Amino acid sequence: MSTVDPNIAAANDLSDQVLSIVGDRAEAAVYSRVGTAALTRFANSFIHQNVSDQVADVSLTIARGGRVAVGHTTSTSPEALEDWVARTIATADAQDVDDDWAGVAPPQDVAPIDHFDDEIASASPSTRAEFVKDFVDAGDGLLAAGMCETVAFGDAFRSSKGQEASGRWTRIVLDGIHQTDTTAGAGHSSGPSIASIDAAGAGREAATRALDGVGAFDAKPDRYEVVLGPEAMATIVQFLAFYGFNGRSYNEGMSFAKPGEERFDGQVALFDDATDPRAIGVAFDNDGTPKRRVDLIRDGAVQTIVHSRKTAKKAGVDPTGNSYKAEDGFGDGEPFADRMFLNGGSQTEEDLIGQVDRGIYVSTFNYCRILDPKTLVVTGLTRNGTFMIENGRITGPVTNLRFTQSFIDALGPGQVGGFADNARFAAGEFAMATVHTPSAWLRSWNFTGGADG
Repeated sequence: MSTVDPNIAAANDLSDQVLSIVGDRAEAAVYSRVGTAALTRFANSFIHQNVSDQVADVSLTIARGGRVAVGHTTSTSPEALEDWVARTIATADAQDVDDDWAGVAPPQDVAPIDHFDDEIASASPSTRAEFVKDFVDAGDGLLAAGMCETVAFGDAFRSSKGQEASGRWTRIVLDGIHQTDTTAGAGHSSGPSIASIDAAGAGREAATRALDGVGAFDAKPDRYEVVLGPEAMATIVQFLAFYGFNGRSYNEGMSFAKPGEERFDGQVALFDDATDPRAIGVAFDNDGTPKRRVDLIRDGAVQTIVHSRKTAKKAGVDPTGNSYKAEDGFGDGEPFADRMFLNGGSQTEEDLIGQVDRGIYVSTFNYCRILDPKTLVVTGLTRNGTFMIENGRITGPVTNLRFTQSFIDALGPGQVGGFADNARFAAGEFAMATVHTPSAWLRSWNFTGGADG
């Protein structure tokens, strides 16, 4: 960058201002985000809403004598910040001492990444409308609904121990369905740049699933081989991350993951890496810890648990740069791998289907709920594209099915037939664009009933 990005400059100024207000009254860590989030929604194949939000928000962690409080605000006038800081300090004073408090981040070098796209940053409603049109037109007269979102942010961190970090990032998401009178099919595309998405391809996928889903029949509940699309696989990976590789769950004895154990098929490799050229986001976490590549699974064996500063202290290890911002959907400081890459293969999705004698193709999962975090048994439903596979080809649509399945066992030794070559950022149950994953052929999946039970 030849000049400082205005969003980074504003975020830096906001973090510096808050840290100055705190002064020597407390240990402090400040995370600021400034930028634009814009959204175009469409239904019945017509755009019905364009909204744009100028974002300026800040989170503050205060510690006084081991008593800790966290505050968030979007009121950034000098007077509002003064009042907010005072209230956060008062809240900290009212807390019990937190024996697990690890202190704020000291100075550390942060990787000079720049996952930023000027085209996204300058995207107008007309830009998003073109992507919506590509998606809708691919449906050849079907009714389409969904959204196209563009975000461009500058993030900045400051701590009272001298850690300073800043960066900028962009993301675009196109997510939608095509509908017939009786069916729907889903399509998704997302990434860090305009060039990384394929709206027409997502539209064709959604339309094909909708049209091929007409006349669905009820499949008998049973164990089947499955070929899971990227969205279904993204949900599996997110459950693995949240309940297994999460440092808090690990410290509390609720995680299945033990480094060194071969819990997965040897083909499975999963890592978290915000510095990967394909990734989205900045190179530091909510604590100001630098992000780096963290191998979660390699050759089927568990490698590493991700940690915030707090959970790392309790575990007696170094933090991994995975402390999450509460306003991004999880608890403050929750350690979560959010830039995950699951290894792909050399075969097409059609090649995987061609090796299945009798099974089910699943586009997406819906309403997945954990039953046992230690074994990662989950129940949920299929949605927006479920098909019978017989003798190596899709022979017809089936109505949505309920499953009850251990995600660990589904990826266990000898259970992975293969991965496809279609890896991309996919929309999972928890969030969009946190998992880069291909389709997968799994040898056993427990379907327990229809959508009604």
